[in-house]
Amino acid sequence: MLYWLAEFSESFIAFNLFRYITVRAGAAFFTALIFGFVFGKPLINYLRRRQGKGQPIREDGPESHLLTKKGTPTMGGLLILSALTFSTLLWARLDNVYVWLVLGVTLGFGAIGFADDYAKVKKSNTKGVSGKIRMALGLLIALIAALVAMYSHPADLQGQLALPVFKTALINLGWFFVPFAMLVIVGSANAVNLTDGLDGLAIMPVMIAAGTLGVIAYAVGRVDFTSYLDVHYVPGTGELLIFTAALAGGGLGFLWYNAPPAAVFMGDTGSLALGGALGAIAVATKHEIVLAIVGGLFVVEALSVIIQVAYFKRTGRRVFLMAPIHHHFEKKGWAEPQIVIRFWIISLVLALIGLATLKIR
Repeated sequence: MLYWLAEFSESFIAFNLFRYITVRAGAAFFTALIFGFVFGKPLINYLRRRQGKGQPIREDGPESHLLTKKGTPTMGGLLILSALTFSTLLWARLDNVYVWLVLGVTLGFGAIGFADDYAKVKKSNTKGVSGKIRMALGLLIALIAALVAMYSHPADLQGQLALPVFKTALINLGWFFVPFAMLVIVGSANAVNLTDGLDGLAIMPVMIAAGTLGVIAYAVGRVDFTSYLDVHYVPGTGELLIFTAALAGGGLGFLWYNAPPAAVFMGDTGSLALGGALGAIAVATKHEIVLAIVGGLFVVEALSVIIQVAYFKRTGRRVFLMAPIHHHFEKKGWAEPQIVIRFWIISLVLALIGLATLKIR
C-alpha cells in the first residue's frame, strides 16, 4: 500500500525509499513485530476468557503435558496471521499476483485451522473438524493456488519442475505440475501442523524456513542475481521477501508469549496457515525441492508419523516410543527446552544447506 508513495518522490525525495524491496521488507518486519507486542497480551487475555479450560490435551500424549500445558489457550496463530496480513498489505505491492497467491493460501489454511481449533475448544476434546473435510478444503485451496501459480509463471517455466544444483535443468511435468504443487502445499501445511507439539518448537523453524525462502524469492525475482547464480528467473517473486519478513516479525512477536512455559499455543490456526505459506512460496519461486531441504525438520516429523502408523498397522509394534518424533525424545527423557533448541539448530543447518543450492551448480 505505502509503495505508492514512491510516485511522489519528486516532491519528497525520501519517498523514493519505498521503491526498494529491502527497505519495505525491513519496515514490514518491524511493523509485524510491534503489532505482536502491542496486541499479544490483550488477545491472550481474550482467548483465556473465551476458552476457559484452554486447548484440550491429548490423554495418550506425554504424561507431563497433562500437568504443564493444561489450561493454556489456543488459537494464538490469530496473532501471527493478523500481524502478517496487516504488515504485508501495508508494505507490499498489491498489484503483485504472488503476494495475493501466498497470502490467500495462508489465510485459507488459517481458516481451516481456526474452524478445527474452535471445534476442539467447544467440544472440550481433541477431535475437531473431520480429517476428510480438512483435507478436502486444503486440497481445494491448493488446487486454486497451483493453477494461479502455473499461469503466472513465465511461459518457459509453466508446468516445469526446477532441479537444484543442476543449473537450468527442468523436468516438464505438464499438467501433472498441478497435483505436484498441491502435494507440496498440503504436505507442508500438515507437516508444520505435526511439528507444533512443544512450546516454541514450530515457530522458530518456520521463521528460519520463511527467511530462507524469502532470500531465494528475492534472488530469483532479480534478473541480475539469477544470471549470476544461474537459476531460473521468476519476475515478481522478489516482493515475497516482504511477506516473509512480516512473517518473521509476527512470529517473533508470538514467540515472546509462546516461549516455555507458553502463555498461548498457535493451534492449527497458525500451524496449518504457516505451513501452507511455506509451500506456496516454494511453488511460486520454483523451489519446491529446496523446500524439502530447508524444511527438512518438518519432513522428518511427518515421516515419523507415517512410518509409525504404517508399521503399527502391519506388525502391531512401534518404531518410535511415540510419534511425532519430538515426543519420542520426550519419552527418552530429554527436557522440553533441550528438544526445542536442538531442533532449532537442525533447522538452521538445513536452511544454510538450502541456501547453498543457489550457488552450487
